[in-house]
Amino acid sequence: MNTSSKKILNEVKDYVMIFIGLLSYCFGYTAFVLPEKVVTGGVTGLASLFFFGLGWNVAITYYIINAILLAIAFKTVGKQFVIRTIIGATIATIMLGVMQPLFTVPIVPQETFMNVIIGAVMCGVGLGIVFIHNGSSAGTDIIAAMVNKHSNISFGRTLMYIDLMIISSSYLIFHTIDKIVYGLIFMFICSIAADMVIDSNRQSVQFMIFSKKWQEIADAITKEAHRGCTLLHATGWYSKKEAIVLMVMCRNYESMHIFRIIKAIDENAFVSQSKVKGVFGEGFDHVKIKLHKQDLKEVGTHIAEPSSEDANQTPDVKA
Repeated sequence: MNTSSKKILNEVKDYVMIFIGLLSYCFGYTAFVLPEKVVTGGVTGLASLFFFGLGWNVAITYYIINAILLAIAFKTVGKQFVIRTIIGATIATIMLGVMQPLFTVPIVPQETFMNVIIGAVMCGVGLGIVFIHNGSSAGTDIIAAMVNKHSNISFGRTLMYIDLMIISSSYLIFHTIDKIVYGLIFMFICSIAADMVIDSNRQSVQFMIFSKKWQEIADAITKEAHRGCTLLHATGWYSKKEAIVLMVMCRNYESMHIFRIIKAIDENAFVSQSKVKGVFGEGFDHVKIKLHKQDLKEVGTHIAEPSSEDANQTPDVKA
């Protein structure tokens, strides 16, 4: 399979997973949260405010708000983000429009707290899946990106402020604190569920292997597990002897295979295993940070201009 075919296949996989993630989000929201008349954060929560207050259709209101936000923030968020957001928002709008009439009452009757928890978990898992596959469901992320671009307020804090304002606004409609509390519970659980999905996708393992048969172990890991090994030169303080330590990075699900290889070669090997939250580079994840022209200029300036200490030092020139 050539590079272009792999790229197309990866794109197709991404959009399939984005669809599944949005399906989980929309089902959790329309089947468990919306029938309980609980206002959540984001554009979905804002659309539900108009639904409960004025009777406007949630799906249509959701799409209109996103379209307005995208039009305002087009230059700030970039073309690629806009394209993926339009696709995500369109899919979510269709799903919300289809599912909302199907669930007029909560799936679990007279269990508001249970419905909110289930809905929050499904929404969080859905958002996590969408995020790790480079998707976007738009929403208040656009506002947060704009605020973060032109101020010192962090992205996460901006999102929290916006969500709190939307959830608190439900008091103007229902005149009860209960709805606000349920909305805050939803926001908290949804965030945790999304973070768990994102972190589990990135979770990797680091091995430190101490063995006299390090060459055999390194060859076996390279050939059988298809993972690279790094040799670290060490000195045992007790024995005062030089030693070679193997450092291996792998995915969490590959760790048992690495252990089997080590045990088959050297049962007495000393092995240290630790979890790594994220490994970026060849064979692992890509750093998904978009650098703007201004960022590149600032980096170039720091590289081009030496510090005052460097400027005062005499260069070490050897003939």
